[in-house]
Amino acid sequence: MKRDLFVRAERFPLAAAFTISRGTKTEAAVLTCTIRDGANAGHGECVPYARYGETLENVTEQIEAARSAIENGASREEILSIMKPGAARNAVDCALWDLEAKSGAGPVTERIGVATAKPLITAYTISLGEPEQMGAAARENAHRPVLKVKVGTEDDVSRIAAVAEAASNARIILDANEGWTEDNIRKHLLAAARYRVAVVEQPLPAGRDEILRNIPHPVPVCADESVHTVEGLEQLLGLYDAINIKLDKTGGLTGALTLHQRARELGFGIMVGCMVGTSLAMAPAVLLAQDADFVDLDGPLLLAKDREEPLTYEGSLVYPPSPALWG
Repeated sequence: MKRDLFVRAERFPLAAAFTISRGTKTEAAVLTCTIRDGANAGHGECVPYARYGETLENVTEQIEAARSAIENGASREEILSIMKPGAARNAVDCALWDLEAKSGAGPVTERIGVATAKPLITAYTISLGEPEQMGAAARENAHRPVLKVKVGTEDDVSRIAAVAEAASNARIILDANEGWTEDNIRKHLLAAARYRVAVVEQPLPAGRDEILRNIPHPVPVCADESVHTVEGLEQLLGLYDAINIKLDKTGGLTGALTLHQRARELGFGIMVGCMVGTSLAMAPAVLLAQDADFVDLDGPLLLAKDREEPLTYEGSLVYPPSPALWG
């Protein structure tokens, strides 16, 4: 049966400004892909990311370039070769997973080998700011089990200290977003160890991280911008201890499952993360993250308003998606 493809841009305001080392945003700008096959419709969401040269416009163009193949029944496996990894393929791939589920192929959980999806504890993000500001935000969220703290300045020791002291019982993830340098990484890793940080994410710019092979890791170091797909994963052995899998990087759940399996085989720890998007973007990632060492799927918690059929969050506990939302 011939399909119909619909693509639309949507904007969801954030509850507060969100700041990382590369800048500040006040809304989540997303693309929603809907693929309809008769009475059934599958939905997928992606978040174009400027760090990778993506915009709402050029990601839409990538999806439109594949329209004929999509509408004429291309499978998820065929889409892997038709579209390159990234946000555009993520929206299409996740829409196809959802369409298959709604067309009788069975729940996504069953098809990816998850017997019973369980609720997960997600990190909650503290934006980059002055130490006093970040300490206050950490104190306000000190009841949460895991905090992801945005850093990435020349001197983050005071920021690390402020957050750790304000939320002494929380497990802390530091995310430098490529903001540290060869000159300051040692002092920052030592500070992370001193304040019992659980993991440091992407401290150095992708492609300029070879020093990680030759310096101690007093805290595990996780790759984010340095890893997108399974290709090149083995080159990160000795550099990183864990990897952050994001569907907007792998180009969907199909590619993410391959990366997840190979990462486990190679002995990497796994974080499943997200861009700042809605519950529709988080839904497949919640299923992928069922055995993750770190879960960072708090996108909807940062929004002023989510979708009509949102994921259920109880504090930092995120529940698997309902069939009405996805999968």
